Amino acid sequence: MTQNTPLSPHFRTPVDEQQRVLSVEQLKTLGVSPARAAAQCRAGGPWQQPLPGVYVLHPGPPTGEERLRSALLYVGRRRTVPAQSGVARTTGYGEAMVTGPAALALHGFSLVPPLGSLGRIDVLVPRHRRLRSVRYVHVVRTTELPRPEQLAGLPVAPVARALADTVSGLGDTAAVRLLLTEAVRGGHCEPAAVVRELSRSKLLDRPHIVNAVDSLLAEGRALAESRLYDMVRTYDLPEPVWNVDLRLPGGPHLGGVDAYWPDQAVAVELDSRAPLHSTLDGDRRQEGPDTEWSRCAAEREHLERLGVTVVHVTPRKLRVAAAQQATVVRTALMAAADREPAAYVVVLPR
Repeated sequence: MTQNTPLSPHFRTPVDEQQRVLSVEQLKTLGVSPARAAAQCRAGGPWQQPLPGVYVLHPGPPTGEERLRSALLYVGRRRTVPAQSGVARTTGYGEAMVTGPAALALHGFSLVPPLGSLGRIDVLVPRHRRLRSVRYVHVVRTTELPRPEQLAGLPVAPVARALADTVSGLGDTAAVRLLLTEAVRGGHCEPAAVVRELSRSKLLDRPHIVNAVDSLLAEGRALAESRLYDMVRTYDLPEPVWNVDLRLPGGPHLGGVDAYWPDQAVAVELDSRAPLHSTLDGDRRQEGPDTEWSRCAAEREHLERLGVTVVHVTPRKLRVAAAQQATVVRTALMAAADREPAAYVVVLPR
């Protein structure tokens, strides 16, 4: 038997790129034995075996996407359904998903190399999987698997998780800051989600990452405020006073708000808080999410008892549903005429 001997009376070399990367188990369902598959990969043969148990059914260099599929096939437990055409139809990669720089490339980040030039592909798997990293595949284990997104037909870690897995291997603040900034400016992810994932991955004890996070939070806050300004002006809402503190005359501080309409006693509070659990900048410590939420909720309840309507807006809502948020604010302003007059509060610059 030579390499030119037909592989199987039912096997046809697939045209679809997704089907040009197959596991040894998939080939067996198509009538191609492991020995025959290995023979196809000899020097000068029509196939290649980039990873143990995984075959690329053409002789040229694998594309970036084929390398991703081969990595997932090596790591995942993939089920195969025989197809009438003689080409295996695949139904998933188990729990494995692409993460790290390869995932960011699939999410459209410009600061990571293209898929074809990545020297390593990170694949996220449950911690109990007994696998070893091999060649260009780096196995990343976790106790908490996120819900993957489907990009180019592949299971891919969400942006926040992919960012955490990427920056865990970076030692330069500038490089980390650039990636985190692109995540926010590009609309890929909200700052709070990034910080939450960095905290979960126990990366906030690294000073260079903490420094980058400070910049991320400032960037996210500025971007959210800009979207709030745009919402007011785009949807012809009355101009409020911006970024003010509210106090009772001669009394205590009631809280800061991002926009306030004194005549209607309506306030907008922008939630750009990020849940940090670690120490930042030496002795400076951000509040934990439960403590901060309780404080904000208490301030909001106090304002509402005084007759001030507080509209709570998140950066994500401003990004994806600005018109809806403008309607909420407009409704609150219109409803002011039907409410009892609010208590008099002092408005001070924040």
